Amino acid sequence: MAQVTVTIDGKAYRMACDEGQEEHLIELSQRFDRYVGHLKESFGEIGDQRLTVMAGIMVMDELNELQKRIKGMEGEIATLRKTRDDALTKADKNDAALTGALGALAERMETLAEKLALPKAS
Repeated sequence: MAQVTVTIDGKAYRMACDEGQEEHLIELSQRFDRYVGHLKESFGEIGDQRLTVMAGIMVMDELNELQKRIKGMEGEIATLRKTRDDALTKADKNDAALTGALGALAERMETLAEKLALPKAS
């Protein structure tokens, strides 16, 4: 297991992570540190624990909003898939009807050609 040191609000924390995830953990900690920094700028020194809790709540609020958007998009995707499937079914039916009509027309043309054919000269 790999270890990495991250900095939140100027304090270093040693953390363990899976091999290869070090950069990802550092990036996440930097994003979280920006939340803490934003809150510190807005509210001043209100205590490390309170800043951390508020930042965590902000992250969870953002996550909640993203989950709502994803759910909405999943609904739109389902609607689009159904619309596509309905259109494909209708197109298949139209193709079958057209093929049948063309087949019937070809038979009628052959029948007419046979009727119009002149007797062959011997």
